[in-house]
Amino acid sequence: MTRRRLPVLVLPAVLLALALAACGEKEETTGGGASERVDLVLDYLPNADHAGIYAAIQQGDFDAAKLDVKPRTPSDPSAPLKLLAAGRADLAISYEPELLLARAKGAELVSVGALVQKPLTSIVSLQKRPIRSPAALEGKKVATAGIPYQDAYLKTILEQAGVDAGRVKAIDVGFNLVPALLTKRVDAVLGMFWNVEGVELRRQNKDPVILRMDEVGVPTYNELIVVARAADVRSRGPLLRRFMRALARGHDALRKDVETGVDALVKANPDLDRNLQRAQIRATLPVFFPADEDRPFGFQDPQDWQRYAQWMTDNDLLPSTQTAQRAFTNEFLPGEGI
Repeated sequence: MTRRRLPVLVLPAVLLALALAACGEKEETTGGGASERVDLVLDYLPNADHAGIYAAIQQGDFDAAKLDVKPRTPSDPSAPLKLLAAGRADLAISYEPELLLARAKGAELVSVGALVQKPLTSIVSLQKRPIRSPAALEGKKVATAGIPYQDAYLKTILEQAGVDAGRVKAIDVGFNLVPALLTKRVDAVLGMFWNVEGVELRRQNKDPVILRMDEVGVPTYNELIVVARAADVRSRGPLLRRFMRALARGHDALRKDVETGVDALVKANPDLDRNLQRAQIRATLPVFFPADEDRPFGFQDPQDWQRYAQWMTDNDLLPSTQTAQRAFTNEFLPGEGI
């Protein structure tokens, strides 16, 4: 890979200070009166990744914060940020790379908290034809969803493993990753989530072999984030702070009792399988929270964002890391703010 020297991500001093040190939690009074409606666009159909959101709704955490949170499902995973930028939603659940790409195109959007701290995207194969290391991809067929930055993941993984990319056949199957793997059309897929499809395959006794992106050479990133408009970051700070605080409480409840999230998800979507959701939530729990227990729920590590933005720039996914400046803030997290 040809690497270019480009400006590193320079975080504003105030933002960096907010991200790295808790300053005494700023109190926000909700007072009386009617609740404020919050139109929240999810990244996908309700699933284990959203268990804390629905737990916070069901146990009244948002109500206590005087917020009437209304989640809705997008038409496709690319829709949330478009709806948010167009003013047709108050908040959106999306992905760190999608936010950086949107900002590069001029969208004035900001991540106000991490919903899932680590990458969920994985390379998955099955035990009968296992891929136990990136080096084992040589001479194999790999299905992808045709997402540019995920194609770049494969390139990075192969490069770091010393595998000639020409010796690996990548096949774009769209979002039909599971069928491509189960029908043996390919040897492995890149794009499944280890906490969703990975858990489901394991429960079906398919014996999946899973390689997580941040364990095979891709810089770590926040798989899911809570995104707001930059204008609202400036003008609706109290609402954002109340939202993130209530969301943290929902996740704290989830950590104490997984059934809180199972009940809430099944209530939101009765077609969900309770046992599967329980297993997927349990698998996801560790990455809902920062590895450093001194950090608040939703914390976004500035150095991780810098490294990932640099990786995207080096892979020609961003014009420069300048587009990532002010892409996130920790100001509205529990225990943060001034």
